[in-house]
Amino acid sequence: MLSVADRYLLTEITKVFSAIILTLLMVMVSILLLRTLEDVNLGALSNNAVLHYLGLQILRDTASLLPPAFFIAALVTLGRLARDSELIAFGACGFGPLRLYRAFLLFALPLSVVTGWFALIGQPYASLQLQIIEDAKSEPSTQVAGLRAGRFYLQEEGNITFYAARIDDQNRFKDVFIQDRRAEKPRLVLSNRGSYQRDANTGEQRIVLEEGRRYDGIPGTANYDFAEFDRYTYFLEPEAEVDVERRRRAALPTRDLIGSDSLLDRAELGHRLSAPVAIYVLALLAIPLTTLSPRQRGTGRLLLAFLTYFAFFNLQRLAENWLETGVTPAWMGVLWYQAAVLLMVYLSLAPGSFWLQQIRDKIRG
Repeated sequence: MLSVADRYLLTEITKVFSAIILTLLMVMVSILLLRTLEDVNLGALSNNAVLHYLGLQILRDTASLLPPAFFIAALVTLGRLARDSELIAFGACGFGPLRLYRAFLLFALPLSVVTGWFALIGQPYASLQLQIIEDAKSEPSTQVAGLRAGRFYLQEEGNITFYAARIDDQNRFKDVFIQDRRAEKPRLVLSNRGSYQRDANTGEQRIVLEEGRRYDGIPGTANYDFAEFDRYTYFLEPEAEVDVERRRRAALPTRDLIGSDSLLDRAELGHRLSAPVAIYVLALLAIPLTTLSPRQRGTGRLLLAFLTYFAFFNLQRLAENWLETGVTPAWMGVLWYQAAVLLMVYLSLAPGSFWLQQIRDKIRG
């Protein structure tokens, strides 16, 4: 049975967590929507698939939002209770730190189940559906479906400028203009017609131009190289193989990763398990990182809380990369960083802990 204090704490953290997760979701949706609309503008995605594509991205990334949202909510809730001296009142009524741990773990239990579903089931499903959409982009008709005649398009961080005066019903370009500033000597290519192609196996991207001219030189100087061509293949930078492999592995069902001897599979499985396990670890970290009394100076613990937050979530990717590359042994897995952060925080706070002071008093007495 839950006591009145338990229900009160659960209510407080639920309200704060709901506000924080809604805020983070709004920020994430805004960023993903801008990226999705950019794909639509560049012709990589049709207008009818925007909501479906956006929903899959939200489903894929929700698991990574829940642990930090819970950690922030726990710190904010405990900070408010300490500021209003409610934690002191709880302590006077016999509701000590152990009862605080119990209340927060009661909230963490259902949250970890939800997080586990998103990480182990929802995330690979969404990644698979997104990969199908990404593979569909390799079709020339898909790549140019959203391109509009008479508009300039930038690729590769603005180093390549593409323009087509007209686009016919077969999605072929007419009167093409391409400016390439990737090399030391800029290149300008003009062509009467062309088409976009991409190899589905290698990811190689190219634009095939016909009947045109090429100029190599720096604007404002007379030092130009000029050439005419009947057919000219313009290669774009292919996608990195490592990124492609990670995206394909992220789409594998969790059951296919369990028991695998591959380090890449183990790293991916550890990545999915890290989110639900992190809920419990962060619940154990939040209480000692909170200043229990308004009379205590909380600057040191606040700084430690920020360092813990950034170390916890940055070490996750580092642990995964170390396992993939064999830096750490396979038996360590990926989740070792959570235990390491938990141990470091408790050791750093041990000199000022209540139990250590009790031991010191007994030794001196």
